Order: sequence, then structure tokens, then C-alpha cells
Amino acid sequence: MTWQSSHEYYKLLNQKVQSVLGGSHSCDCVMVSVDFAKIEKLTFQGDWAGIGEMMAKCTKELEAAGAELIILCTNTIHLVSKAIEAATTLPFLHIADATGEAIKAQGLKKVALLGTQFTMEKDFYTAVLKERHQVEAIIPNLEDRKALQYMIYQEMVKGEFTEEAKATCERIIREMEAEGAEGVILGCTELPILLEDTELSIPAFNTTQIHAFSAVKLAL
Repeated sequence: MTWQSSHEYYKLLNQKVQSVLGGSHSCDCVMVSVDFAKIEKLTFQGDWAGIGEMMAKCTKELEAAGAELIILCTNTIHLVSKAIEAATTLPFLHIADATGEAIKAQGLKKVALLGTQFTMEKDFYTAVLKERHQVEAIIPNLEDRKALQYMIYQEMVKGEFTEEAKATCERIIREMEAEGAEGVILGCTELPILLEDTELSIPAFNTTQIHAFSAVKLAL
């Protein structure tokens, strides 16, 4: 939900539409961009109902502006996806569904999930993967989950993408591979920015790109 990942979504949506339709085509879309500081405050207060109300309001604004398909450009805030679905009759593409399909397409059954502690520790994401796509998601140890939480909220959401953070993520991924992970979900939309062009020994699932491209496919 930060502008950094919103920028990536907008770029990817337009690139994919032009790739599919050719010529000077671009993505016909509307966007509601929020003040992330307000979301962040409610998140750490545990006020998910408040975030759900905000997302329902944004959904209605999108529908009023003529949207025909809704996507939520973040992993963590899918925790309140039911509030979005309740606010509209429009189709809503869940990021974990798009990711699950991409994992299944590669024939993988067990993957590591990296993201905020909320995404890793709550079941709104892992349950979708398991129940709808038969994919098991394993998560790092508590110390590494806290490290990811710090890097995401204290650095990446502020536009800071450091070599130290990159090295930490690479180490965590190697350790998860040793635990049996066949691939890794970059389950925070800032993580693909940090790890762009990084060589990993297991397949990485860029949730930002997967979600954006799946939305274009569904829309067209």
C-alpha cells in the first residue's frame, strides 16, 4: 500500500496490457492511493475492523469511478479482504489465489513465505494457499520474522532498500531451502523491489508481478 509498490503495480499493469494488445494500448484503470501512515498506525494498534472500513470505502470509490474488477495492491491488508468483498458485487482477485496458481503451475507443493509478521503468522494467506491450491507455506523462525518486520516497516515502506537487508533476506531464503522449501513467496509487495535481479537457488514468486499480470489476464 506504499507508493513504492503502487508505482510498481501501475507500471506492470500498463506493461502487460501493452504486451498483450500491442501498439499504444495501456491499462484503463482507476486507483485509490491511501496515506500509508494511517494504515500503519491502525495495523500496529490491531484495529483491523478500522482498516476494513477504510478498504470498504475505497472499494466503493473505485466502483463509483467505473471499475469493473478490484485488486488490493498489498499482501498484508488482504487480512481484511472480506470487508472488500462485502462492499461490492464486482469480482475481487485475492493475491494469495493468484500466487497459488503460479506456484501450482510450476508443480511445487512446499514453499517459504516471507513478508510482514502479520502475513506470516496469521492464517488469512496460508489458509488460502493450503485449502484452495494445496500448497504448504512454511515461515522463518521468530527472530527472522521480527527482522523482516523491522526491515519492511522501518526501511522499505520509507523507500530504503539496503544491501544489508538484501543479504539478510538471501540468508533467510537459503535457510528455508534447507528446511525443504522448493520456492519462496516474496509476500510483501516491497520485497521484489529489494530483491530485484537477485540470483536465488529456488524459484521466487514475485507477488506484485503475479497479481498485476493475473489481474490483466482476468480483465481481458
